[in-house]
Amino acid sequence: MEPILTKEQIDELLLGLKSGQISTDLQDEGSDVDQDNVSPLNLFQMAGSSERQQRIPNLDIILDNFATNFGISLTNQLQRTVTITRTGIDTLEFQEYLLSQKDASAIGVLSLEPLKNGALMVFGSELCFSLVEIMLGASTEIAPLQLDRKPTTIELNVLKSTMTKACSDIDKAFIQIIELESSIVKVESNSRLVSIAEPDADVLAGRFQIKAGNLTGTFDMVFPVATLDPIREQLRDLLTVKTVRQSGWQDLILDELEQMSATVIAQSGIITMPVKKVMKLRKGDVIDIDYDPNSPLKILVEENLKFFAVPGTISGKRAIHLTAVYDQGE
Repeated sequence: MEPILTKEQIDELLLGLKSGQISTDLQDEGSDVDQDNVSPLNLFQMAGSSERQQRIPNLDIILDNFATNFGISLTNQLQRTVTITRTGIDTLEFQEYLLSQKDASAIGVLSLEPLKNGALMVFGSELCFSLVEIMLGASTEIAPLQLDRKPTTIELNVLKSTMTKACSDIDKAFIQIIELESSIVKVESNSRLVSIAEPDADVLAGRFQIKAGNLTGTFDMVFPVATLDPIREQLRDLLTVKTVRQSGWQDLILDELEQMSATVIAQSGIITMPVKKVMKLRKGDVIDIDYDPNSPLKILVEENLKFFAVPGTISGKRAIHLTAVYDQGE
């Protein structure tokens, strides 16, 4: 039985018709149109790809923040102006991504505690060798290096320091969502040694372009969808009022409130007395109060009853021992 199109797949069909991917022209039987030029359109695959991309909303905002922070870090590290721009986000299977990275020379495996699975930072061959040269003192005006070999262990260790700086910039980019403690687990040149997901698992590959003088290159940040799924709702709420209410201003105000002084009073009793009698009080007068010495004291915080206590002494100093919390429902 042929599968029935879902609502999402029908939407993709209409989108294809509107964009011209699907022709609505009917050809006569005698038409000379070359049928070999017709490209098949898999509506089920199109819908699946769209659904995967929508599963992690607002990731582009996080990656743009990372690009800005990482560009500043590299500028400080290399003492040269470095700009990094995000060029896109692709959704594909992990095995498919690895097969497409034949030119990758340095692949860093990142741990994103407390998130599982981690991520990959993938440097292209041209960027890899040029960065090593610049970090060892070469000018950014040199032509990009194109070497037909894998980087050595020493070169991978040099690049590891750059990837380590990227970890702190990843943490800064995600700070609005979650507190990460990113770190580099290892740096490899063999893609078969960096398995962070099942071959058929979906991954999101953020594409970046880096420019420093004459040097231009590309690198990728690869996140398995399973890594980002636990924070999908926080990412969706990133630009909502709910997130604004949980901004740093709220935390700052709460911290200041906790440092404010409050008046605490241990009260044995209250008496009511006419003003005329109060004005006649003199030294030595005795005032009767309605207080049972065996009953607990009332502890007032800013004139509001909060606790009950019994009086006593500790190390020769008067003290009170809290015995209960006032329940307004009682």
